[in-house]
Amino acid sequence: MTPSTLDILPTPLEYSALSPEELVERIQRRKAELNAVILGHNYQRVEIQEVSDYLGDSLGLSQEAAETDADVIVFCGVHFMAETAKVLSPDKTVLMPDLRAGCPMADFVTGSALRRLKEQHPDAAVVAYVNSTAEVKALSDVCCTSSNAVQVVESIPRERPIIFVPDRNLAKYVQEQTGRDNIIAWDGYCYVHDDMVLEELDRARKAHPEAKVVVHPEARQDLLAQADFVTSTSGMVALAEEHDSLIIGTERGLVDRLNQRFPEKTFVPLSGAAICGNMKLNTLAKLAWCLDHRAYEVVLEEEVRAGAEKALRAMLDLSGGWRPATPEEEKLELAGVQPKGCGCA
Repeated sequence: MTPSTLDILPTPLEYSALSPEELVERIQRRKAELNAVILGHNYQRVEIQEVSDYLGDSLGLSQEAAETDADVIVFCGVHFMAETAKVLSPDKTVLMPDLRAGCPMADFVTGSALRRLKEQHPDAAVVAYVNSTAEVKALSDVCCTSSNAVQVVESIPRERPIIFVPDRNLAKYVQEQTGRDNIIAWDGYCYVHDDMVLEELDRARKAHPEAKVVVHPEARQDLLAQADFVTSTSGMVALAEEHDSLIIGTERGLVDRLNQRFPEKTFVPLSGAAICGNMKLNTLAKLAWCLDHRAYEVVLEEEVRAGAEKALRAMLDLSGGWRPATPEEEKLELAGVQPKGCGCA
């Protein structure tokens, strides 16, 4: 590709007419010019994963980017993830390729609604799942991930009520694991995980009787009760190293990634319909447009950013902070992509 072909095009539609090879070269060239780092969530399209500098879960990616000397972070995920990157890297420019890439579960709870519930329960601690907006995090005492939610809740005195937002399924899982009866669960959920049903699991088990079943704790309790393992997406990555056959109860993007890395193994989705349309809004064409136009930029009011960071830091203090990738996670490198992180979300 010659410099003359690097003219900035007005819309992502024009970029979509370019070949994948042209888009990749443009992305790499522009990334170098901007001193940018590209973050790809586990649920992204394979072509996005292949051009990402880091792959992983939302919080781990934001922590990884904060440790770099990049001036620009491009988050290929959904909006709350890009917000988290801005929370932890206030001096960096944070971009996302498509503003429509939101999270329906995060949207279940708003700042104003959470304020009203806090007024009804003034003695309650607020635990916010990282899959929430920066505004909601800023109104919370501490954040949690699917990996450390039980640990975070157990750190709070048992006599103190807990408002847990926004995922009712994760709240139920934590309630069962801790034996607490004073968790006030917000009535939100991830439609990808909540829609998975036992009938789908039964069909997958009949087709793959040798496979162990691993399910994300965002799923409903009836599914979790049938699983061999309940863990986060990073936990699933580690299990893929240890097992030759898994039925995986989470978004299809992770299954695609594991099948690429381990073609000799059998990884099948619990549900063929487990696809997050919001995650899939990001494309190579939109990523190239995003870099060329330095858009869309994520901007947070400092009061909100600082409040969200306080809740995130409270969680990290409890869980020992960020850690480098394990040897098993390092083996999941895909052509220079390093899946590092804290095992979050």
